[in-house]
Amino acid sequence: MMGMFQRQTPSQFIEIDQNNVASNDWLILLEAGTIVGPSPRKLRVAACTQERKIVKKHDLFLRATYYLDVEGYDPRIHAVYFCPQLYKTDSDKKLVPLHGEEIGKLIAQALESGIKERRPWYLPSEGLPAEPAINTSLEPEFESLVVEMPQRSTSAAA
Repeated sequence: MMGMFQRQTPSQFIEIDQNNVASNDWLILLEAGTIVGPSPRKLRVAACTQERKIVKKHDLFLRATYYLDVEGYDPRIHAVYFCPQLYKTDSDKKLVPLHGEEIGKLIAQALESGIKERRPWYLPSEGLPAEPAINTSLEPEFESLVVEMPQRSTSAAA
């Protein structure tokens, strides 16, 4: 009986914690299962931004639930992560902020081992898969994470 009073949320809405509503963290949208052919990468950074569209909905008891509205989000292939501003040291030993794309590549590199292999196509009658595209723990807690920075090719500068 209660089911008829529940409203369906659009698939592009991702429920987020109230603490992430006002944060200025980077929003990283990773995409898995869309790269075809021989490729060393299984994940790609689909989007990265610090801007976000938040939707606030209330249930029957007026409890607020917050959603992140991500245009084009598909739970079959996308995963969303928040990340604070990261820094690296330059040749002068000064801290330089990383941009969103660089942060996204580091997150993708750290999560690449957890990609669930699946076919990129599906029948119109198929529902959402039971497991997410990126099969890692939903709430990894890192005190620190060391990811090797990709080495720049010297032949590209020539």
